[in-house]
Amino acid sequence: MSLPGAAKVGFGGDYNPEQWPEPVWHQDYRLFDLARIDTVTLGVFHWALLQPAPDGYDFSLLDRIVERAAAEGRRICLATGTAAHPAWLARAHPEVTRVDFEGRRHRFGQRHNSCPSSPVFRRLSAELARRIAARYAGNPAVVAWHVGNEYGGACYCERCADGFRDWLRDRYGTLDALNDAWCTTFWSHTFTDWAQVEPPSALTEHWRGPDHTAFQGITLDYLRFTSDALLANFLDEKAAIRESSPDLPVTTNFMGMYRPIDYHRWAPHLDFASWDNYPPDDSSPAWMALSHDLIRGLKDGQPFWLMEQTPSHTACRDVNPLKRPGVMRLWSWQAVAHGADAVLFFQLRAARGACEKYHGAVIGHAGRSDTRVFREVAALGAELDRLGDATLGARTPARVALLFDWDSWWALEISDGPNRLVRYQQVVSAYHRALWDAGVDVDVLPVTAALSRYQVVLAPVLHLVKGDLADRLAEVAARGGSVLTTFLSGRVDEHDNAFLADVPGPLAALTGVRVDEWDARGPEFVNPVLLADGVDRVEVASRLVFELVIPQGAEVVGRYRADFYAGTPAVTRNRFGAGDGWYVAAGLDQEGVSWVVRRVLDRHGLIGPYADVPELESGVRVTPDGVRLRFLLNHRAEPVEVAAAAGGVDLLTGDRVEGGQPIRLDPYGVMVVREDGSA
Repeated sequence: MSLPGAAKVGFGGDYNPEQWPEPVWHQDYRLFDLARIDTVTLGVFHWALLQPAPDGYDFSLLDRIVERAAAEGRRICLATGTAAHPAWLARAHPEVTRVDFEGRRHRFGQRHNSCPSSPVFRRLSAELARRIAARYAGNPAVVAWHVGNEYGGACYCERCADGFRDWLRDRYGTLDALNDAWCTTFWSHTFTDWAQVEPPSALTEHWRGPDHTAFQGITLDYLRFTSDALLANFLDEKAAIRESSPDLPVTTNFMGMYRPIDYHRWAPHLDFASWDNYPPDDSSPAWMALSHDLIRGLKDGQPFWLMEQTPSHTACRDVNPLKRPGVMRLWSWQAVAHGADAVLFFQLRAARGACEKYHGAVIGHAGRSDTRVFREVAALGAELDRLGDATLGARTPARVALLFDWDSWWALEISDGPNRLVRYQQVVSAYHRALWDAGVDVDVLPVTAALSRYQVVLAPVLHLVKGDLADRLAEVAARGGSVLTTFLSGRVDEHDNAFLADVPGPLAALTGVRVDEWDARGPEFVNPVLLADGVDRVEVASRLVFELVIPQGAEVVGRYRADFYAGTPAVTRNRFGAGDGWYVAAGLDQEGVSWVVRRVLDRHGLIGPYADVPELESGVRVTPDGVRLRFLLNHRAEPVEVAAAAGGVDLLTGDRVEGGQPIRLDPYGVMVVREDGSA
């Protein structure tokens, strides 16, 4: 099963008409027509309305909402409404709310407040999903099911503790295997009964903060358990939906690089991936590109839905900057460039009250069509109408892979030493940024993915190495490819126990290095690294971690310039079979990371045509019938002029583009060129 069928890129978003009197709905749909809104997500937070009491359901309001959307010709992504449980449920069953890391049971309020191990929550949430699916599955306007909403949040209650012990029995089978995996001979923590196992919490000794205790094997497994427990909630509802709707696709909206949940473990259970794009600021196009690539990689390159983005600003942060004119359009097209087959907003009409009343919306409280935001949304809707089905189903023909691994993320950041200031996401983002700047199409993949179609594989901070990954990386290099990894890689196995071998453990043969010592310093300490490559040599900064490398066959590409290890290797390249294995032993700054990555790419001729044009993003998608589409996105507030990489037609304007001839992109401008000779 794949994405919902469509004639064009879906356009619309979250619509919550239950917040307003029904006469407002008429105004909304008139404005939806003006903006070409064709897809609405309904019912995300409807539980209290649909089940106002334990012994009764009331679908009358949702019936009217769905009937109106269908009558207006909208495609409906219908939610199960279970994203927040109702007040009566928390009152009748207090155990349904979460217990936090400090051992406090939460009272009713907020969302993400349901214990994933609560039998009552699991039973009632699945029953609501079952009833919704049975009631609306036959409605032809309903094209997809939306389970829950932005899953997240851990619970540390006794039910979760029991669930954790059951999860451990399934994983390890015996206490001997568990004790070995967790190295419980340390500090006399050997377990002789399953009941003795406690989840990590602030109530145990030697805690370092949420998700962080002195026994990192326990902590790592609890993170895995929590991700699986929330997945079980999703699967409860999906199974209930399937009883009456065997064919409509099911999804839930992810949150990009979200630490608490391993989306790779969830991916096989989604029919299509979707996610909510709320970047940390208003100047993070590379961060968004990485997140899009990560979500696309969840389903082996299948297109995804951009389920939420704000048309103007958020409301959940201390400071909520406004998207400048043109930026909403630009970021929407960036999503399409990276694989989105739907561009949806939160929210279509501004909420009347509570914490999201100031969150951006297509339609403001006054219901006007003459605002700048509405005009920009309507203009984008018209563009997507003109585009039609040209991009649907198109895939990214990447020859570069970047590995992203939640286990490594968790294991690295719960570790005591070498440096708690090292952040997995920041390091991975730096290497993806180097690829983005170089104009390279990249697939962001789990460590379990097949690597046979890639010429270059980057695996930064691959802290935890499991399964046959080391062998598969070596195969990439042996057949002529290039593999790059970095400091703090190859350190621990799947249980977070150190390899009884030279660092970088199972990656040592591929990288041709040995690391006996490492230095860790605060961010104010800089050790310069000289990256030497003839006249192209450059000195860059490195911070946080400095591994002392002893080459075991690798050639030195960069050397430290300071401290007692000045002159020793900081970057190496090892000939391995017909290819090579690169090792970056220091926390290089972005200039240094980009320098190294471009050397890797250059060997394979993979640097893009606009690599030397700052903030000009270029990406390619290829349709099922072989049409090659090149996206150009100008992320600057100034125009840019470049030579066209190939001849073709700009699908947004209909203008002819000649290969090698100048083309101009306006500030925040976009082009989608159907290249000649592709099909």
